[in-house]
Amino acid sequence: MRITQRFAELKQQNRAGFVAFITAGDPDYNTSLEILKGLPAAGADIIELGMPFTDPMAEGPAIQASSLRALKAGQTMAKTLAMAKHFRQSDTSTPIVLMGYYNPIHSYGVDRFSRDAKAAGVDGLIIVDLPPEEDHELRVPAKSVGLDLIRLATPTTDAHRLPAVLDGATGFLYYVSIMGVTGSKNIDPKDVTGALARIRQATSLPVAVGFGIKTEADAAAVGKTADAAVVGSALVAEISRFTRPDGKVSPGGAEAVLDLVRRLAGAAHKARV
Repeated sequence: MRITQRFAELKQQNRAGFVAFITAGDPDYNTSLEILKGLPAAGADIIELGMPFTDPMAEGPAIQASSLRALKAGQTMAKTLAMAKHFRQSDTSTPIVLMGYYNPIHSYGVDRFSRDAKAAGVDGLIIVDLPPEEDHELRVPAKSVGLDLIRLATPTTDAHRLPAVLDGATGFLYYVSIMGVTGSKNIDPKDVTGALARIRQATSLPVAVGFGIKTEADAAAVGKTADAAVVGSALVAEISRFTRPDGKVSPGGAEAVLDLVRRLAGAAHKARV
């Protein structure tokens, strides 16, 4: 409900949304929670909270490293859900989407995870390694508690594949704008515009575009046509820049990350002005 409401508000305002990704517990629980709580005021319309995993196959070096930092600092699925619950105590309107891989959910227990995620105030799930043909065991319990299951489309998702991707998808569609892992290539706005036109012929779901958005210019270019721009690697790279070898955060680290969010979100928000 919060996701649908947020995109309705953005549409009414005729502006693109900004989706900020951080990895839960990176580089430590308290710093990560501080950044999480500061994201809405910095301009994030939706938050993607990464569930740390030892083998994040679709991620580039920056997000891989963020998962390892979080796990080394003791982050668990229970702590990730606790972060979402803590966030909800002061923010009842900003949607939270948990993003990651199926193994930690399976280990936690699918039914238990769905119930606990909903109780913590989570709104949706993006599970990178769970294709539509195999997500039934998560989709059913998630739907039963009101969690959106957000699907991924890529440049290779053709007209024959797209209906399967859209079948059962709710919340929004995440368009992966490049081939390869996160943060590995630069986005091509012309390719994105063409892909969005094709996708919108098949669905009324909002489309958020991610992978390859690194600069304010990138965010502005995507914001002209997409319903939202998603940034992750650039944010976790900024977290890494302020993380010392001992895992401690240098002074000003959290604020530097939020300042980057302000700049990128501002570019996406003003793209249609």
